Amino acid sequence: MHDNGPVHTGDDRGPDRVVLGDNLDVLPTLADGSFTLVYLDPPFNTGRYQRRHASAAVREPADPTTGAPRSRRETVTGFRGSTYERVRGDLMRFDDRFDDYWSFLEPRLLEAWRLLADDGTLYLHLDYRESHYAKVLLDALFGRDAFLNEIVWAYDFGAKSRSRWPTKHDTILVYVKDPARYWFDSEAVDREPYMAPGLVTAEKRERGKLPTDVWWHTIVSPTGKEKTGYPTQKPEGVLRRIVQASSREGDWVLDFFAGSGTTGAVARALGRRFVLVDDNPVAVEVMRARLPGASFEIAEPPAASAV
Repeated sequence: MHDNGPVHTGDDRGPDRVVLGDNLDVLPTLADGSFTLVYLDPPFNTGRYQRRHASAAVREPADPTTGAPRSRRETVTGFRGSTYERVRGDLMRFDDRFDDYWSFLEPRLLEAWRLLADDGTLYLHLDYRESHYAKVLLDALFGRDAFLNEIVWAYDFGAKSRSRWPTKHDTILVYVKDPARYWFDSEAVDREPYMAPGLVTAEKRERGKLPTDVWWHTIVSPTGKEKTGYPTQKPEGVLRRIVQASSREGDWVLDFFAGSGTTGAVARALGRRFVLVDDNPVAVEVMRARLPGASFEIAEPPAASAV
């Protein structure tokens, strides 16, 4: 167990919430440091239009001498000592599709950093098309020392390509708000069977082993009891492991690409509180059936500025 942060005992912020609306409208209404865990499963870069949002803000790293936050006007040193703007610029020149996707995702990740508690953790769920871009820029936004893990979620279901190695995994990047204070409890995580049980003692076989950074877990079965009908639904087993390790009972969990609401369903089952946001009315109707008792709201878009 890693715990140098405060003990969370719950609060009076009202019921669990599900909000229909653009997350860039909702996130600024939430208080700094409100969430121990932020899990994000954003749309992968598939060419669909997404609302873009210009942002010049970067996180405020501490001055190494005084410990005080630096001005937001200063650049952030990231990958191999390059400044944030240099890294971003290099990637834009390498692949012009990058700017469209990152202009969509970047301001949302900045909000995630603001909303994390000092002992909080971000899990960013992507696929092979974007994970390498995200890793480099999260190093700049959060700091390289804030990187905790790259989790590979491997599965074996669906069509198999015969013209290349079939792609059967997603990547989950894990970053912490403060490397000295984050919460991580490996003992709370459900154990899994040994792959070679004959090589360990009967006691160890009975207890099972701690998971590593490679997670073998099937996708949601089309005929399974978890299935909601939502096309990008993630399995509860993957989210259960995340919530168990990186939050405690009573902690608040945030997912602002909530989809079918798996994060909320798992958080509730484990005694956590949640805020879920999605801009798709179909997703919110799925969550309404899946999460009875939560508060369902419609976000008010920001007022148009006068010309």
